[in-house]
Amino acid sequence: MSKFRAALIQLMVSNNKQENIKRAVNFISIAAKNNAKIISLPECFNSPYGVKYFPDYSEPIPDGETTKALSQAAKDNKVYLIGGSIPERDGDKLYNTCTIFDPEGNLIAKHRKVHLFDIDIPGKITFKESTNLSPGNQLTVVDTPYGKIGIGICYDIRFAEMAGLYQKKGCSMIFYPGAFNLTTGPAHWELLIRSRAVDNQVFVAAVSPARCNEADYKAWGHSSMSNPYGEIICKAGADEEIVYADIDMEKLNEVRGNIPYLKQKRNDLYELKEF
Repeated sequence: MSKFRAALIQLMVSNNKQENIKRAVNFISIAAKNNAKIISLPECFNSPYGVKYFPDYSEPIPDGETTKALSQAAKDNKVYLIGGSIPERDGDKLYNTCTIFDPEGNLIAKHRKVHLFDIDIPGKITFKESTNLSPGNQLTVVDTPYGKIGIGICYDIRFAEMAGLYQKKGCSMIFYPGAFNLTTGPAHWELLIRSRAVDNQVFVAAVSPARCNEADYKAWGHSSMSNPYGEIICKAGADEEIVYADIDMEKLNEVRGNIPYLKQKRNDLYELKEF
């Protein structure tokens, strides 16, 4: 299926977990009614984003209420659903985890954030996910009739090697549920989306929560998708909304045919050698 619609849901997240889930399910239905076949939620959509919230909002997968609700929403709306991310509890460990469902509601993949968001910009922002989260240790590729999709979460987008591995595994799209902030968002959000798209000649989407000015952590918003040529084909503002990308996979073939550098890589030169 070379042509289809993807939807990026930029959700307003509150302190009320059940309300967050309910709003997400409602927006999934709206996106499906607008003919979206692949729908993505943002990072940490059932919980405020903050290390102090993760333990209380965490739940097991697949037995938690959020996973069950997303499974039913995917089934009811007959869509591929990239479930943003939630705090996952597994034994005595917590993860930042994305669940992915097929149109029958089956949980077909789970991605645990590989690169934890630990930064310290003096006078602007300090945040350390590693305070109570553990990192994932694997790549996640989802096979769909629309193409293979690689999954990353937020800070994962900064690691070009990870996206390159997805391209080598045959992915034509990479989705990054993410919550950049008002410091890193204006500087790097769109730059990284476009860079990963151009580096690997794939469609790249990054899906943010909406900005809440009363929240401890203020998300940048601006959920966006780039095509393989580095052109932004849909972009949200800062508020809650759904944006749609009408994707034609022929654009991927066109770009890769016109600029065939993926075939021209000299892998023999990229290995570390001693002289």
